Amino acid sequence: MSGIILVCGVDEAGRGPLAGPVSAAAVILDAANPIEGLADSKKLSEKQRDLLAPIIRERALAWAVAYAEVEEIDRLNILQATLLAMKRAVEGLSLQPQQVLVDGLYCPQTGIPSQAIVRGDSKVAAISAASILAKTARDELMLKLHRQYPQYGFDGHKGYPTAAHLAALREHGVSDVHRRSFRPVRELLP
Repeated sequence: MSGIILVCGVDEAGRGPLAGPVSAAAVILDAANPIEGLADSKKLSEKQRDLLAPIIRERALAWAVAYAEVEEIDRLNILQATLLAMKRAVEGLSLQPQQVLVDGLYCPQTGIPSQAIVRGDSKVAAISAASILAKTARDELMLKLHRQYPQYGFDGHKGYPTAAHLAALREHGVSDVHRRSFRPVRELLP
């Protein structure tokens, strides 16, 4: 692999929800084995993401998904927790990249040269791949939380502040997986 610079794409999913962890993924794609159809996960349907995720995991040179838990989000704030999840994802890679490209405005502190790219998930294939893995992993986790807390409807809104979620919060109160530092949740605390 001498002469090849390993570039890792990083993105997150779940900054806006009122419940559940924030997820991040790091992906080093194989230039010799490109993946058709990569795009910003928000521009793909759930079905498209679910089809692409296993292909990414199979063809990437390395990939990792990591989380920052609800307690960390509440203690640090959502931006710092997101950067922590991103750092964990990069550190979880089986290969060390020489460069980290991150979707957005901020880079996690990894000790590796990094660049933040606004809308990187629609400009850089490795960031698109990371976007898809972060989103599908978080959605899967929210389905598990739905089985634990069916009254909140996490299987539908994935923790985002929809009218149905806010109504369930008012009716059932705040669960252990809700982010207490987020205003709609905080306002319902005793």
